[in-house]
Amino acid sequence: MADDVQARREARKTWPVRRFLLGQEPGEDLSRDTTPQQRLAMMWELALAVWELGGRTIPSYDRAHTPIRVVRRGR
Repeated sequence: MADDVQARREARKTWPVRRFLLGQEPGEDLSRDTTPQQRLAMMWELALAVWELGGRTIPSYDRAHTPIRVVRRGR
């Protein structure tokens, strides 16, 4: 138990921390501070969390068998 606490404490030392005055926080645009690959990795983590929260497993079908619906407009 004490080892877990110490390991978490050590891990927190590497967390990036920035301080801002209230009302002067940066915007939500992450493109200045992250690469497209990093943003995609963040999205994947969110997708996994949502599937887990929904109590469902991620589908395992390939792209060719992905269920879709084609909507054609104005033909």
